[in-house]
Amino acid sequence: MSRIAILGNAGGGKSTLARKLSERHAIPHFEIDRLLWQEGWVPAPVETYTEQHERIIAGENWVIDGLGHRNSISARIDRATEIILIDMPLWMHFWLATERQMAWQSDKLEHAPGGFSTMPPTRDLFRTIWEIEQDWMPDIRRLCAEAQDAGKTLTLIPSVDELNALMEEAG
Repeated sequence: MSRIAILGNAGGGKSTLARKLSERHAIPHFEIDRLLWQEGWVPAPVETYTEQHERIIAGENWVIDGLGHRNSISARIDRATEIILIDMPLWMHFWLATERQMAWQSDKLEHAPGGFSTMPPTRDLFRTIWEIEQDWMPDIRRLCAEAQDAGKTLTLIPSVDELNALMEEAG
């Protein structure tokens, strides 16, 4: 039984790491962006998201990356056997998101977030990154620390070097 929740702000490498861990452990990978959004970055109905999220986290084995609806994060952490928090400096998330947008624009992006054909508007993406850091990350850090205090495995990734090392280790 392995349930791995990968959390963190946009552009931080959550999905790339999740794909590698999914392959290494031979367990299903679920990308929250696929539940949260429809093509064209249109929000999915809340009921649809909630139903799919609850079905997925009820499973015995999974790797889930992303944030999703704020009220779904604690349930995911509660069900996880391992939590990975990618918590790099804000400027690094902006940098990595910029690199991804540029790769997407030039058709060099290997795995598009959510599997979507169109990239999110850069201004909206950057606003989201800022808001997540200011409004969400303090609570996410607290939830992760509480889960660790309760005995769950928490891996904190504060830099690209540590992220790359974990990705190499994963496969």
